[in-house]
Amino acid sequence: MITEPILLYTDGSSRGNPGPGGYGVVLKYGSYRKELSQGFRLTTNNRMELLGVIEGLKAIKKREIPVKIYSDSSYVVNAVNNGWLKSWVSKDLSKKKNSDLWGLFLNVSQTFSSLEFIWIKGHAGHPENERCDRLAVEASQRGDIIDDKGYLQMEK
Repeated sequence: MITEPILLYTDGSSRGNPGPGGYGVVLKYGSYRKELSQGFRLTTNNRMELLGVIEGLKAIKKREIPVKIYSDSSYVVNAVNNGWLKSWVSKDLSKKKNSDLWGLFLNVSQTFSSLEFIWIKGHAGHPENERCDRLAVEASQRGDIIDDKGYLQMEK
């Protein structure tokens, strides 16, 4: 039985690098649609790009359904598709930037039957990517922003 995939669109942003930032996620499956976002006081763009993927995956309950992940982050897509992440793990992931989030990604991603990463050009008019960008930027400007504890720990 062929099942249509869950579509996960994600984007991250930071104003300054580091600076206030956030992620935005749009999940779609059939007529179902869910949006997620969160802002952080001090973080980086790459952390928010990766955290958007993680939080989007964590929100999916039916992990046996294939997931197509659309991201404008070359960092995230290339790390997975080009084998960088496997190399980092084999050489000691803890020595890489954002190792806390890559560890979370590995833990979450292993619970899925199939993940496909697709790079899309950012700020090119793709409706879901544009929506994710707005969610990420708005999240970084809301009053409920929180500490990115992983970033703060990494900077110590």
